[in-house]
Amino acid sequence: MKIDKVEVFGWEAAIRGMRNPMNSWNKSDSKYYNNHVEIGANDLKLMQRLILAGTEHCKFMRYITVYMDIEAPLYWWKEFDTYKFCEKNSTSTMHKITSRALTYDDFDFDFESEYRSNIINTLNNIIDKYNSVENASEKEKNFRMIIQDLPSAFKQTRTVVTNYAELRNMYFQRKNHKLKEWREVFIDLLKSLPYKEDLIMIK
Repeated sequence: MKIDKVEVFGWEAAIRGMRNPMNSWNKSDSKYYNNHVEIGANDLKLMQRLILAGTEHCKFMRYITVYMDIEAPLYWWKEFDTYKFCEKNSTSTMHKITSRALTYDDFDFDFESEYRSNIINTLNNIIDKYNSVENASEKEKNFRMIIQDLPSAFKQTRTVVTNYAELRNMYFQRKNHKLKEWREVFIDLLKSLPYKEDLIMIK
């Protein structure tokens, strides 16, 4: 599993909007430069108070937008897709799975084995049949076999947009998860974000 091309935006709008309810913009003391932010003591104090007051009070966290590219196995994406405040644009398994032979590089296996090699070889034989037959029903039959037999370790890349509010939820729900993709990769990514300890991990 790999995460890269991480970008964080929206700080100024988030802090400005956070102060709208009390018209307290004059108390804001954060500084912005080159898509970066230096959160002032006044703003940070208010941010943390709102976060600890509950999700209905910290709307500003949804304004802090995070973009990233994630390459992960299908079994991990199945869990990630339970979060609804994310948009994902993915590489297409349906369109590209028959475009070439599969290799171990296409899967997030922990190790190679004869069993797994046989699976890949079997899938490649079906891909060859799919690409060689012209009969529509045979083609569909082979395609459905490929999709249905594809291991859940098959890797898919998605460009994801989410926000600090959802990432905070993920942090507390997944930091001790049994899947190492959550514990060792995704949580490590969260620990690299700006003001993660002050906003995402605070409790």
